[in-house]
Amino acid sequence: MSQQPPASADARAEIKDFLTTRRAKVTPQMVGLPVVAGHRRVPGLRREEVAMLAGVSVDYYTRLERGNAAGASDEVLEALASALLLDDAERQHLIDLARAVTPTGRMRRRRGRAKSCAVRQDTQWLLDATPMPAAVRNGSGDYVATNTMARALYYHMFVDPIPEVAAEHPSMARFMFLDPRSRDFFPNWQMGAEDLVAMLRLSAGEDPTDPCLQALIGELSTRSREFADLWARHDVRYVCRNEKVVNHPIVGQIHLCYEPAAMATTPGMTMLVYGVEPGSPSEEALRLLSSWAATELAPEDTAAAQPAEPR
Repeated sequence: MSQQPPASADARAEIKDFLTTRRAKVTPQMVGLPVVAGHRRVPGLRREEVAMLAGVSVDYYTRLERGNAAGASDEVLEALASALLLDDAERQHLIDLARAVTPTGRMRRRRGRAKSCAVRQDTQWLLDATPMPAAVRNGSGDYVATNTMARALYYHMFVDPIPEVAAEHPSMARFMFLDPRSRDFFPNWQMGAEDLVAMLRLSAGEDPTDPCLQALIGELSTRSREFADLWARHDVRYVCRNEKVVNHPIVGQIHLCYEPAAMATTPGMTMLVYGVEPGSPSEEALRLLSSWAATELAPEDTAAAQPAEPR
């Protein structure tokens, strides 16, 4: 069945929806404006209030909110970000969207980002030398390289994927929204789902013409109502808000910290390294997982390193 292109392919609509949703989140009290008694027709700031706070005309802000942001100066974008109380991720997303749109309303194609799913051999060596779970993902969230511990940690994605989710490169987004087991695996599923979609939204702003990312968004929007609802919120975020907690089917609950690091040698790729608190039950759980992985997921077992083919 063919899928409709995702809404994120429309540059002007992206800017319009982002500014509209951010404006609705800011009340007059939050920015020190007087509140006049009576009914307000909008939940947040009015357009004229945003224009006043940003130091631009109402007509100009209205044009921006309609998606006509091509050519907007850095000063104007920074003023808008301040008026709308944007955080660092939201501020960058606004800049990315404004820089991506052309005067005709089309998305400006980015150059220089990695589209391949291949990683260098020495990158794999680094992953294999790490005793903790470690992986590399691309801008679409596909895990393109992992070590044995990462495959053991995400057991359902790498060792026992369901046919509806199995793919050449496992995807956290597909697992989260298309595999019902993810709700047991992640005790804080709702927060994790919100964070994941917000990070995908940020990636889409950085490279709105990435065909793999757009295909993923279109697929999930079609197959998951929950994803579509979260996508429509236009939230953006750099990283998850809390530690990652998993209910592992073999060793039980693990509380993980993790750090995503952009790879300078491969633009568009991110390396993830996980850890646990020393001396904690989670450290013992990882030790047990390592013992299990050493026998069940040996590094030379290439079949175990790849997801199962759909039956």
